[in-house]
Amino acid sequence: MLRAIDPTTGDVVREVEPDREAEVERKLDAAVLAFQGWRRASFDDRAKVLRAVARLMREDVERLGGLMTEEMGKPVREARGEVQKSAWCAEHYATHAAHYLATEHIQSDATRSYVQNLPLGPVLGILPWNAPFWLAFRFLAPALMAGNAALVKHDPHVPGCAVALPDLFERAGAPPGLVQALLLPTPRVEAVLRDPRVRAVSFTGSSGGGAKVAAIAASVIKPAVLELGGSDPAIVLADADVDAAVEAIATMRIINAGQSCIAAKRVLVEAPVYERFVEAFAERLRAYRVGDPREEKTDVGPLARGDLRDALHAQVQGTIDQGATCHFGGEVPDGPGFFYPVTLLTGVHRDMTAFREETFGPVAAVTRVADVDEALARANDTDYGLAASVFTDAARGERLARDIESGQVAVNGVVKTDPRLPSGGVKGSGYGRELGPHGIRMFVNAQQVWVGPRRD
Repeated sequence: MLRAIDPTTGDVVREVEPDREAEVERKLDAAVLAFQGWRRASFDDRAKVLRAVARLMREDVERLGGLMTEEMGKPVREARGEVQKSAWCAEHYATHAAHYLATEHIQSDATRSYVQNLPLGPVLGILPWNAPFWLAFRFLAPALMAGNAALVKHDPHVPGCAVALPDLFERAGAPPGLVQALLLPTPRVEAVLRDPRVRAVSFTGSSGGGAKVAAIAASVIKPAVLELGGSDPAIVLADADVDAAVEAIATMRIINAGQSCIAAKRVLVEAPVYERFVEAFAERLRAYRVGDPREEKTDVGPLARGDLRDALHAQVQGTIDQGATCHFGGEVPDGPGFFYPVTLLTGVHRDMTAFREETFGPVAAVTRVADVDEALARANDTDYGLAASVFTDAARGERLARDIESGQVAVNGVVKTDPRLPSGGVKGSGYGRELGPHGIRMFVNAQQVWVGPRRD
């Protein structure tokens, strides 16, 4: 049974029967059939469906957002924002897919030679719980506009969100079977990934899970895009606008109760502004209101599950035991639900737990660095390489970005995902890109066509 537990109360709010093998077979066959027609549809016809889905999402924002609040604790304001951003993603690819995938004419010894981007077939998206709609549309919108069909396997803890997706496409007039939810416990996904009807996979989740998916995909020679964990650095140099840095880093660290792969997790502050930064940062973090995610005034809701809270608390306590200073937070509160307080740790060194591991929750770890060289060394001193930010003179920040080992760098701003720009990681944070023109080209056959006769 796929079971959703309200993290605000700890109560079971939804139970969904997993798909039986016969139902999985039916969905795979339906995806193949849908693909045969969809691959021949024009970009305009595909765009009509995506725009209709976006319209339905905006009309139904309260219900869809409420599913996230109920199943994984996202505050209502953030939940509405996620639904709106997902709709924007659908509209973006509806508008730009034809341009992104335009045929490229290349001169050769042929009378005419070019590369055309053709769809692959049914593609599988394996998605986590922390952004059930945004991460789905980050995968779906480009894959569908490229002409593929899509099978979506959500985390088992958000079955209501999973079921809502194909319903949106059905209501928007999409061909039957074009978008389907696979309601499966995680161990049963391998068989689907190995099935020859599935042509590629997109995985968002932990580095450990990504390694398993990558190994399976490679063993059956299927392309994969992996967006994995991150221990993202935020560098604050002595010439930074400290107040602006505080606001941006606090936003990055606390959004979605800190449960974001691209959240700033290690704050590296140059010595001359360290004390000033810590004082202002502490004041800003203290202002966040932790509470019921259904209330408009709530900034930080609960963590999604009890085991996640236990793991985070162990990381915090381990870091304190290793010598870090806890300014506030760091204690599991009494009462129902899986709440964890906003926590500030300073004096965090490179060998401490909060520096070495990804912390998935509202915990900020601040490290003093002597200069820019140490800042860069510490920023890159991680197995991850998803995203980073640097606060300094803008021109200097652009130069420093070349020396930061991450898939994206924000200079004097918030790290975020944007349908217009590619997103993805290096090192243990994965490979491939999602979003932007690069993302839609991940799941196409870049077919070279040579037309004779040969020219001298």
